[in-house]
Amino acid sequence: MISRNTIDKVFETARVEEVIGEFVNLKKAGSNFKGLSPFSDERSPSFMVSPVKQIWKDFSSGKGGNAITFLMEHEHYSYPEAIRYLAKKYNIEIEETEQTDEQKEQADARESLFLVSEYARDYFQKILHENPQGKAIGLTYFKERGFTDETIKKFELGYALDEWEAFTKNALKKGYELDFLEATGLTIVKQTDELSKIKKFDRFKGRVLFPIHSMSGRVLGFGGRILTKNKNAAKYLNSPESEIYHKSNVLYGIYFAKQSIAKEDNCYLVEGYTDVISFHQSGIENVVSSSGTALTKEQIRLIHRLTNNVTMLFDGDAAGIRASIRGIDLLLEQGLNVKVVLFPEGEDPDSFSKKVTPAELKDYIENEAKDFINFKVTLLLKDAENDPVKKAGLIRDIVISISKIPDRIQREVYIKECSRILDISETVLFSELAQIAKKELRDASKKTSFNRASSPVLQKTPEFKKVDELHKYEREIIKILLLYGNSKVQFEGYVPGEEVDDNEVKSLKKYHFENVVSKEIYLNLQEDEVEFTDALFQQIYYEIIHQLNQDESISVDTFINNQDSKIANLVTNILMDDEKYVLSDWKRKKVFPKSKTDDLPKMVLDAIYNLRRVLIEQKIKSLISEIDKENENAQILETVVNYTNLKQKLFERLNRVI
Repeated sequence: MISRNTIDKVFETARVEEVIGEFVNLKKAGSNFKGLSPFSDERSPSFMVSPVKQIWKDFSSGKGGNAITFLMEHEHYSYPEAIRYLAKKYNIEIEETEQTDEQKEQADARESLFLVSEYARDYFQKILHENPQGKAIGLTYFKERGFTDETIKKFELGYALDEWEAFTKNALKKGYELDFLEATGLTIVKQTDELSKIKKFDRFKGRVLFPIHSMSGRVLGFGGRILTKNKNAAKYLNSPESEIYHKSNVLYGIYFAKQSIAKEDNCYLVEGYTDVISFHQSGIENVVSSSGTALTKEQIRLIHRLTNNVTMLFDGDAAGIRASIRGIDLLLEQGLNVKVVLFPEGEDPDSFSKKVTPAELKDYIENEAKDFINFKVTLLLKDAENDPVKKAGLIRDIVISISKIPDRIQREVYIKECSRILDISETVLFSELAQIAKKELRDASKKTSFNRASSPVLQKTPEFKKVDELHKYEREIIKILLLYGNSKVQFEGYVPGEEVDDNEVKSLKKYHFENVVSKEIYLNLQEDEVEFTDALFQQIYYEIIHQLNQDESISVDTFINNQDSKIANLVTNILMDDEKYVLSDWKRKKVFPKSKTDDLPKMVLDAIYNLRRVLIEQKIKSLISEIDKENENAQILETVVNYTNLKQKLFERLNRVI
């Protein structure tokens, strides 16, 4: 178990903008940073990071918290895993305390899958570097591919012995459970007969291995390449889908490339593992691979968090290019700027990078990069040059790609470029673009109509949820305590029984006094014996009172860094409420929201008065429901009248008319 001292050091040292900056491309926005949400598919930034408060808020999904909670949400870490990750990042030595048997038993299955995968990585590396078969076959293969020792260690490459149970037996001997070996796909388990005997063997037998990492560097799965000529075995074999590995959500090399992608503001997209590794060895690190699978929206979102610019690198193989060209439209649809580089015939990024110097490789990519229109024309026009029908199909294909671009100005620029290259009028192209848009609208409308017709839920009139006023004002009081609880201000009070004439209208005499905001709220709530109805608000309020009794001040960090994620998330949401003004860029639009501190005393008293008003209204309703219609209860009616008069006075203090 990690010691409290280590946890405190992590919280003191970790910078939320640095931690999140490794996963999301953040841009300065006043005193804050903003970026695209890593939790939803969006094109306008709704993700805000506050270095001053050391918290973040995702306005699109409602999630928020500190550096720890970001890792827990984004990487699905447990609390201890997030602490360990940050301790490693900031070179903080982890102090351990003895775990109880019960705590040891609480290690969840997901963590076990990670531990098995990380053990497998270490085992395969050891076989590659120390086992005679591993060195003779696996290491020799990597050396022949031109990979240096430094590169092999960086990417944690390994080798699985060409034996049926070598890895599985070793893992079981080390105490790893067969269930988790099977769940990760490292071991294949089959039942052999009616006596329920099982046969177990290694999935990656006789293959060189490429560990596949998450964005934070954890091993999710493996890609294995066979080195023998076996017609019955696939050349490349990936780990099967598991709780921690989803092929469509992962890009090979993203962990090693993320910082370079953000720095260069561009991502090179290749097809294979060795393409990524060779580029790194040539000094180009902002490169990732879809690992031979068709590009998915989830993979594009990973890139989009770090940059808006993608350069696709294609082998000099026309057939292979046509199969991969769909990825261009997907990238355009997600709002990315796309360029394409085509290598000479018979070359791929891996082979070409080995034939030229690193400087020549960079020059080639920069000089050969074309926008997607020029690329498509260059690729497809040869087949359609003397065939008007094929040429019309090519033009339509390019206009379909342009239609995917969400930005209207960009679409128009590309239409003009297409008109120039293909020597066809802009009017015709814009007309075709409009036809495509109409068709998509019709298709979407039909789909919506079908869904509504088939869904009884959608046929119902939507119900609007009534605002819970009590929850609203309880939240407002907690917000004031967290933001301004330690402030000392001048309050306005009323002298009981003393009235003054003000424009022939009698009102209570006012007086002014100084008090700390938190103490004024506490005294008022104590006087009314108010208990929060929301359990989390009540828990936070009790902790605030405890802090005031101990230190006479409120420490917001206690709540932001709370191990209870519900408290941390709620407090973060409250503290980041006003940051939406930064996202809306109201300042640039000449809209200046009034500062909350301009009239803090009024804000405090209004929150208290409104809470009292709502509680009185609830009390009046409760009393009225108790009245017996046949035998009216005079005492209850009198109480109702008294509460109604009290409510009237509260309305007067709130300057409201009823």
